[in-house]
Amino acid sequence: MDPSRRAVLGAGLYSAALVVPGFDAVAGRAEAATAGRTVRIGAGDVQTVRKMTENVAGILDDLGGAHARPMAAAFLVNTVGPYLKAGGTEEARKAMRSAAADLVYLTGWMAMYEREHRIGQRYFVKALKLAGAAEDHLTYCRTLRGMALQASRLGHGAKALELADSAAEAAPAAGPRLTAFLRGQQAHGAAMVKDRRQAFTRLRETEAALSRADGRNDHIGGYDRAAYEFHVAHVLWELGDRPASARALRRSNRVRPTQERQGRLHTNGLLARRLLAMRHVEESCDTWARFLDDYTGTSSARGDEHFTALRQGLRPYRRLPAVRQLSDRVREVARLKAA
Repeated sequence: MDPSRRAVLGAGLYSAALVVPGFDAVAGRAEAATAGRTVRIGAGDVQTVRKMTENVAGILDDLGGAHARPMAAAFLVNTVGPYLKAGGTEEARKAMRSAAADLVYLTGWMAMYEREHRIGQRYFVKALKLAGAAEDHLTYCRTLRGMALQASRLGHGAKALELADSAAEAAPAAGPRLTAFLRGQQAHGAAMVKDRRQAFTRLRETEAALSRADGRNDHIGGYDRAAYEFHVAHVLWELGDRPASARALRRSNRVRPTQERQGRLHTNGLLARRLLAMRHVEESCDTWARFLDDYTGTSSARGDEHFTALRQGLRPYRRLPAVRQLSDRVREVARLKAA
């Protein structure tokens, strides 16, 4: 967890062959730990970790992972680590492992989106073990789903589907929102291996489960209509329906909460790139302009990746009026980012 050891942690590559510990193998099992500075923990300490996790998630949504992840890593080392070594009732220690698992999962998620996939994978495995030790099915399944997303981003379709299926199988009594969360990832994985029937079946199950969910959405690993439309877009793109995929991305941003700037930025970046791949250059420029509205106020490798694609992708069309107009703004944003 120590950010000062990132060079060591980052050594090696993402492993698609990684053996994922099953829930039964880690349930109730905590690694032995030497006592730290904090002697005993209680409900207030657990709430501190929960509140910090919510705050980091909010900063991630608003400002990007480059700001949020160092805060999370430092808090894990300086506060959560000693808490995990402290004494307390069995109930308090389990609750602390569960809270820690959530934060470790979130930190792995941010590492994944900062393109540090080996570090992200290690965080995810640690979150699985902490969730198992806490007998926390929710965080265990959510983490497996995060690992499925990571595999899909790296093009490992079969692995993505395997991990998504494992997450669903580990959550037999999941509530409707978690069910939607997991089924959506299964749909994406199925589409990646070109299993059209399973992909659309899973999307129907996703929508049905989401319709039964209450109005409350979790800070960590939440799932809503915007996330559902994003999954629809991925499925359609993988199965070759590019125009419908673009429409789903637009719907995703229309229903996205206004405070989720990071999600909106990513969706607009992805939409603009896909429109450009379809040679809809003027529509792409309009979408890139909305992307830049959010990009100037965020800091993330994901945003940087889209910005690089913007600058490279529009070069063949630089003589078009819409591209020339956008290019002036792109140069100004690049200057501000480099300052």
